[in-house]
Amino acid sequence: MQDAPSRAREPLAARYGDVRARSVELAAPVSPEDAMLQSMPDASPTKWHLAHTTWFFETFVLGELAGHRPVDATWQVLFNSYYQSVGPQHARPMRGLLSRPSLAEVLDYRARIDARLQDALARGELDDALRLRVEVGLQHEQQHQELMLTDLLHAFACNPLRPAYRDDLPSRGECAGPLGWQRFDEAVVEVGAPAWPDATRAFAFDPESPRHRVLVAPFALATRPVTCGEYRDFIRDGGYRTPALWLSDGWARVQAEGWERPLHWLDEQHDFTLGGVRAIDDDAPVAHISYYEADAFARWAGARLPTEFEWERATQGVPVEGNFVDEGRLAPAGNAAAGMRQLFGDVWEWTSSAFLPYPGYRPWPGALGEYNGKFMVGQQVLRGGSCASPRDHLRASYRNFFPPHARWQFAGLRLAKDLA
Repeated sequence: MQDAPSRAREPLAARYGDVRARSVELAAPVSPEDAMLQSMPDASPTKWHLAHTTWFFETFVLGELAGHRPVDATWQVLFNSYYQSVGPQHARPMRGLLSRPSLAEVLDYRARIDARLQDALARGELDDALRLRVEVGLQHEQQHQELMLTDLLHAFACNPLRPAYRDDLPSRGECAGPLGWQRFDEAVVEVGAPAWPDATRAFAFDPESPRHRVLVAPFALATRPVTCGEYRDFIRDGGYRTPALWLSDGWARVQAEGWERPLHWLDEQHDFTLGGVRAIDDDAPVAHISYYEADAFARWAGARLPTEFEWERATQGVPVEGNFVDEGRLAPAGNAAAGMRQLFGDVWEWTSSAFLPYPGYRPWPGALGEYNGKFMVGQQVLRGGSCASPRDHLRASYRNFFPPHARWQFAGLRLAKDLA
C-alpha cells in the first residue's frame, strides 16, 4: 500500500476535490433563502442538489465500506432522488419544503463526507469497483452543477424583483455571422462509445454504448445554431399562431400554456438571464425552447432537426471546445468563426431522435442501473452541451435527454436538410 500523502495526490483524489469544490463555488452567490427555492416539480433547490450529490457518494461508495455509519440516517430518504432499489424517497415536488437541514448543515455534511472519502482514497481502502463509482459520482455531480444553475434561473425568473444570480456577467458575445451549410455524403459511421469501463478507461454513461455502425443518408447541417434574431423573425411571422407548423402535442402546449416566445424572454427585446434582465443579444444562440418549438421553427425555416447520428457524424474529429461554464459567461454567445462552429457549448441542441437504447444496450449492474435506462420513453435526445456544462464532462457520444415540452434548460437548435 502506498503511503497516505502520495495516495492523496493521485489523479482521482485531485479530481474529486476539484469537482466537489466547483459545486460549492457555484452555490456561493446563493443565500440560504435562495437555496430553498423550488419553482416547479421538475426543478430542485440548490440546497437539495448539494445534499443529493453528497448522498450519492455516501450511499454508493462509503456505504460499501465496513464500519461506515451514516451522518444522519433520516437523510437517506430526504436526499434519495429516484433509486427505488436503495429505499424510499421524499416526494420530488416537495423538496422546496425541506427547511431542515439548514444550508449550513448541508455544507457541513459535504465537508464530512469529503473528508471521509478522501481519507479512504488516501489509505487505499477503495477497490477498483468503488473507485469506478467515485468517477460515476463525479460525472453525476457535474450534471447537477448545470441543474443548479438552470433551476435557480427558473426560480429567480418567478420573482417579480428579477434578481440576478451574479451581476458581473458579460452581456454580449461576437457577431454570429451568416448561416451556412456543410454537406455530408451518405456513409456508414460508427457512433456511441465502448461500454465503460470494460472496453476503455474513458468514461461514458451506459446509454452511450455499445459503439455500433449506422447508415447515415446524405444531409446538410447548418454551420451554427439558430440565433435569437432569427427566432424573433419566426415569432413576428406568426410562428406561435400557425398550427400547421406544430406537432399536435406541441400545439396543445402552445394553447394550454400560452407560449408566445422562449421561456425567459420577457418580450421581444429583453431576456431574463443569470445576470438579471438583459437586452436580447440577436447574435447569441436562442435558448430555453422546447423540442416542440425547435421542431416548429425548423419547419417554418424549410428545414428539419438533425438526427442524433447526423449530429455525431458532424462532430467526428472536432475537439470539445466552446462556451462552457468554465468560461464564466453563463449565457449563450455569438461566435464569428468560419465554418462549422459551436457544436459544443452555448446550447444543447435538440435532435429528432427519441432517447432509446442502442442495439445490445445493457444498463449498469445493481442500483446504478436505475440511472438512465428506466427513462427511455417519452424523451428526446439533445447533443453538445451548454454554457452551463463543464467542459470535461462532455464528448461527442454524450446523449442528454429531456421530455419534448421541457424549456428551462439551455436548449436550442441547429437546422438540418435532406440531400438528394
